Amino acid sequence: MSAQNNSQNNAQNNALKPRSFLCGLIGKGIAGSLTPAMHEKEGRELGYNYVYRRLDLDPLGLTIDDLPELLLTAQRAGFDGLNITYPCKQAVIALLDELSDDARALGAVNTVLFRDGRRIGHNTDWSGFATAFKRGLPDVSLEAVVQLGAGGAGAAVAHAALQMGARALTLFDVDADRAATLAAELQARFPAARVSAGTSATLEATLANATGLIHCTPTGMAKLPGLPLPAEYLHAGLWVADIVYFPIRTALLEAAEARGCRTLSGGGMAVYQAVDAFRLFTGLEPDAERMYAHLQAMLVQDAGQ
Repeated sequence: MSAQNNSQNNAQNNALKPRSFLCGLIGKGIAGSLTPAMHEKEGRELGYNYVYRRLDLDPLGLTIDDLPELLLTAQRAGFDGLNITYPCKQAVIALLDELSDDARALGAVNTVLFRDGRRIGHNTDWSGFATAFKRGLPDVSLEAVVQLGAGGAGAAVAHAALQMGARALTLFDVDADRAATLAAELQARFPAARVSAGTSATLEATLANATGLIHCTPTGMAKLPGLPLPAEYLHAGLWVADIVYFPIRTALLEAAEARGCRTLSGGGMAVYQAVDAFRLFTGLEPDAERMYAHLQAMLVQDAGQ
């Protein structure tokens, strides 16, 4: 066999080998995250070697100040990309070479691609929330929406709410200045809506006249159980959307349903932001419904343990 034939055969064999993908998640207290399993299973379903690792600040004994070292280590190790979660979505921006239009507008990044030595930041939180909302609460009123939380995820979700047509949006956060800053940025971006920041003293009255409540704080997670507001503030005229998905039925959703509210869990957002991130990492088109079914199966399994 000639050297030319050998070369052609080797090229064909290499072309037949499935590409491997190495991705990960940086955050604090992410041991219970189901995102790695969602990514890895979908990668296998599409016939690829796909490894997705948690880089959890807590067991590593690291803080947000160690984010530059973590990014550099992952880049040098050959990661294709990283998802970024609490509390790093805004701090990571200063460490990137390029931002997508969405990430730049939102001031928060949840997906980082490593391409040709460069770090490119994206945000799939807002699109993930919008897709989940349209699927789960397709016909609710967006006349007057209250949102708890103005951090990285909150910025993305607030953008999504206004993009979907919210007429009025009032933001509440433990950091009043952060809520006011985000409200001003959103008002400039969506001049047809009314965007403002509230205070703890005005929360009850604002909710009394609201049509919907979006929850974007860590309260309610397995590691931070509880309610983000007094249950008596909820009323049957509200729909309630939570972005927490672990557990899938948070204390907030249970309290809201007990008062007759229509609700939306964080499961849909978790899936659809992962769908968009998977597409960015791989250039492949994932099966969103298959990923959604896989998440539901994992949540049922966890609930039964």
